[in-house]
Amino acid sequence: MKINKILVANRGEIALRVMRSAREMGIKTVAIYSEADRFSPHVKYADEAVCVGAPPSAQSYLQMDKIIEVAKNLGVDAIHPGYGFLSERAIFSQKVADAGLIFIGPSPYSIEVMGSKIEAKKAADRFGIPLVPGLKEAITDIDDAKQKAKEIGYPILIKASAGGGGKGMRIVNSESEFDEQMQRAISEATAAFGDGSVFIEKYITSPKHIEIQILGDQHGNVIYLFERECSIQRRHQKLVEEAPSSCLTPDIRKAMGECAVLVAKACNYYGAGTVEFVVDNALNFYFLEMNTRLQVEHPVTEMITGVDLVKQQIFIAEGKPLSIRQEDLKIHGHALEVRVCAEDPANNFLPEVGKLHTYRPPRGVGIRVDDGFEEGMEIPIYYDNMIAKLITYADNRTDAIERMKRAIDEFQITGIQTTLSFCHYVLGHEAFISGKFDTKFIEKYFKPEDIATQVQAGEEKIAAALISELLNSNGKNVAKNNGINTAQITHSNWKKRKYN
Repeated sequence: MKINKILVANRGEIALRVMRSAREMGIKTVAIYSEADRFSPHVKYADEAVCVGAPPSAQSYLQMDKIIEVAKNLGVDAIHPGYGFLSERAIFSQKVADAGLIFIGPSPYSIEVMGSKIEAKKAADRFGIPLVPGLKEAITDIDDAKQKAKEIGYPILIKASAGGGGKGMRIVNSESEFDEQMQRAISEATAAFGDGSVFIEKYITSPKHIEIQILGDQHGNVIYLFERECSIQRRHQKLVEEAPSSCLTPDIRKAMGECAVLVAKACNYYGAGTVEFVVDNALNFYFLEMNTRLQVEHPVTEMITGVDLVKQQIFIAEGKPLSIRQEDLKIHGHALEVRVCAEDPANNFLPEVGKLHTYRPPRGVGIRVDDGFEEGMEIPIYYDNMIAKLITYADNRTDAIERMKRAIDEFQITGIQTTLSFCHYVLGHEAFISGKFDTKFIEKYFKPEDIATQVQAGEEKIAAALISELLNSNGKNVAKNNGINTAQITHSNWKKRKYN
């Protein structure tokens, strides 16, 4: 079926991202928005827009029946869920289908199977996919689980079966901690997902987090579009991603890709999806989970493959077979993405709210910015605090890193603290440059005072450059005519630099 109009059941940068590809395909778009997002760019960009409720997500972006009603009233053919919110709710996918609309994503069955970490592991196990040693069932008997933990060997990881984003996840280093951490994990899982089911597995102490992008059509064809390295994290959530990984060999890349395809086939998957693995320091890889949606970090895959994943999602939803074969895909160059979040890295990444007094993204060759904010907008407290995704591309990893550092330097944001300074710190660290880093990067290397030193050095460099400019051929006259005393120019003039 040809899709002519899409409702994007999301907000911010991902809503804009979907709408732009849809527009290139000649497809009309409908935005939904909460009262807090009335003046957001995605609302202005869409062909039509409808307010669906108050700012809290539960009263707006999670209102399944209201969203479907809007779609039907406006003659929409399909609904794209973006990521987060309703994107991995099997019940929403089913409701959309029951309403006679197309859900741009996988089937309710695939979402259901892969939405449960336990069921996902069972499905992967049937195809011989390597799994982290652990329980294959949810814990029902605490004493029995404690005995199994002893057999697996500490440290272990307690994980929410329905979880994600680090919620309902607890590391247990010894048996004496088991009961307390178990109760905390169950409590977190119940609060976050309405499901307190948890399981345990061996905790790999220095893991890399590497994921494989897959595409599957409704005719049984599945391909993999290589990997993304996502090991720079805080609170189990990613901040810096890149493609390809600097540590994988061609043979391991192929093996992981083929395993990802098998995971997709294990649940009859179609659409765009991501199969996540943990990789130990010997490059042994183990299936972690599958995300049945588009990932935040999907742009780095688009940059190295030249494939528009959103367009592919739409083609697949229309029932078309994949036009790309595995042998057609090649890795071209290197891409990096940093997440620009409203957080203070110097204060344990504490979330921030406030106004974007200055917001000026960088420009230039090989730079992409996916965002959903404009200068003067408020960062609302109701949603994820990501402001933008900054992506750079170059012929090789070294050049991509240098381009990203330049882009971060040029990204001007004032009014709130952001993660830009931390990301710049990462890019300049030897562990990252050498590729010898894992998910413990922050714990091993990061000290908040390092950022303060970095920002001050940057400010002094700018001040020195300005003094030099003012003192060149006509510089003294320029300074005099503008009432500037060059002797008084110091880095204190630059307190509102882009890292703020």
